Amino acid sequence: MNNSRSRHKASVLTNGKVLVAGGWSNGALDSAKLYDPLTETWTIIDTMNNTRDFHTMFILTDGKVLVTGGYTDSALNSTELYDPSTGIWTTTSSMNQGRSDHTASVLANGKVLVIGGNNNHGALNSAELYDPLTEIWTTTDNLNDARYDHAAFVLTNGKVLVTGGDMDHDETLNSAELYQSFHIKLTL
Repeated sequence: MNNSRSRHKASVLTNGKVLVAGGWSNGALDSAKLYDPLTETWTIIDTMNNTRDFHTMFILTDGKVLVTGGYTDSALNSTELYDPSTGIWTTTSSMNQGRSDHTASVLANGKVLVIGGNNNHGALNSAELYDPLTEIWTTTDNLNDARYDHAAFVLTNGKVLVTGGDMDHDETLNSAELYQSFHIKLTL
């Protein structure tokens, strides 16, 4: 990778290359690189518009990459898109709330569900949806438990299972919640 980094994110693009972006190395990073598994080489690409670590990064249904939130000097609400066909990062609309250590899941309808995380004051129970077609963020029902460093999975039935994580003061959760049609329901 040519330089050290932790707390970064990586995604496999539709062309098979791996995008690595952000993270930490004596400060939050805005740098990004592409790994080509066919040639086993790394290429430095355009930097992101913001430095960030503890962010999320994932592939949208159109093949673009959405990066959300993270942390620099405070929790970020900024988001940006990477277009693999042009190699350019562009800023898109900001989330309603700054958050780091959150999850993001691409739903079957192409929208993105961002859940929980941590802001400058503690764990969050909020969730919001991003519509890539309109670039609009909409708040949705809150979680029953505020949480960060949790996991979220899109199930085969389209629901999103949110598990574990931490609350404030490093209290680890054993609860799980199920997201279904803009509603959060306690399941475990």
